[in-house]
Amino acid sequence: MSSVYLRKPQINDLAEIKEAYEHSVQLHQPWTYPPSDFEQYSTQEHRYFVCLEKDHSIIGTFNISNIIRGYFHSAYLGYEVFHPYQGQGYMKEGLKLLLKEAFENLNLHRLEANIQPENIASIHLVANAGFIKEGFSRQYLRVGGKEWKDHERWAILNKQWVEPLPLKT
Repeated sequence: MSSVYLRKPQINDLAEIKEAYEHSVQLHQPWTYPPSDFEQYSTQEHRYFVCLEKDHSIIGTFNISNIIRGYFHSAYLGYEVFHPYQGQGYMKEGLKLLLKEAFENLNLHRLEANIQPENIASIHLVANAGFIKEGFSRQYLRVGGKEWKDHERWAILNKQWVEPLPLKT
């Protein structure tokens, strides 16, 4: 049994999530920065909080973004763990749950994570979950709106992907 679960953000999470980011600045920077608009952040369609079963604390977050259907059926994955929960295997458990959501419920064929090459913990997380390094993207993302950063491209495929039934008109 997992010691974590995923859930969608709720409006009453704003204070807890802001505090989690404030306590995690040392951990996150220079890889990522807190959202500039927490209300918009919490309403993202495929944002999930990783929560502890024992006390329901929010210990991390995943976001599946830019879902493209048609001939692609792919999306991007973003995530953060919050201090002091890093290095305890919670995000590894959460990522298993997230992949189930992405591949079984959302029926994505591919999920891609772009990671700064120096972010070893993040690379270990995705590599241990079955993601494969596919390449390197120079100045891929303007992290925190501050500086263009190189990223490694990691992806995982849904081996059980099924063609969606056509919509009836």
